[in-house]
Amino acid sequence: MDSRLLDILVCPICKGPLEFDKKAQELICHADRLAYPIRDGIPIMWADEARETVARHLAPPG
Repeated sequence: MDSRLLDILVCPICKGPLEFDKKAQELICHADRLAYPIRDGIPIMWADEARETVARHLAPPG
């Protein structure tokens, strides 16, 4: 992944910084706990293509 590209890419949801995970070939947004895949060297920056990195907990009902 080109470091210049990493400098300008941000999370499409929160506009926060992304961290490149070379082994997993993903861009990680720690704020939203999402990982965006990189396929054939192209970051896929659609929220519906991202996976959750940590399970989000919902408040109990009531």
